[in-house]
Amino acid sequence: MARLKTHDEALRQRLINRAAATVFDRGTSALSLRQLAADAKTSTTAVYSLFGNKAGLLASLYQEAARLFVARLAAVPTTGDPANDVIRLGLAYREYALANPHLYAVLFLESPAQFGDPAEGSSEVMEMYQPLVDAVRRGQRAGQFTTELDAEVVALSCWATAHGLVSLELSGNEPPGLSIGASYERTLHALVTGWRVG
Repeated sequence: MARLKTHDEALRQRLINRAAATVFDRGTSALSLRQLAADAKTSTTAVYSLFGNKAGLLASLYQEAARLFVARLAAVPTTGDPANDVIRLGLAYREYALANPHLYAVLFLESPAQFGDPAEGSSEVMEMYQPLVDAVRRGQRAGQFTTELDAEVVALSCWATAHGLVSLELSGNEPPGLSIGASYERTLHALVTGWRVG
């Protein structure tokens, strides 16, 4: 059956954004297609037409969050200074999270299994992770980073640091009197310096 013209990409995005907000506030179990349709001022028929069912909606939600995240990292240009590229990827990570806290939560604060088959999502995780691994690997080849550990391990430490700080910031769990926003970039510089050769 052909999709109605009113069941277009704009409506799809509106439903995904509303679904992300619900998941962020109350978890995937609170997501009701009927309530989602009412919140978006459309019909349940539109939701089924666009996503098939709740599982299809959740899978689409995860894929959209991943697509936007990958696009944000891809917008960071590759330069002749891989160590600085790692820092700029960390800055892009935080920018994405602050601009899209609901989608960030879908990607990194919820279990991927809630959004479909974890094995199917593994390629999306690697696609999100790969730009950072590539930057570290270029830094190793350029003699900027230690080669005592695999690039994936160095990249994971950078990702974990960014994730930890951003998650604390988004959840409002910053220690009193300390601002992650004020120290985030300096922390990334210190981390990158720690992985440098010599």
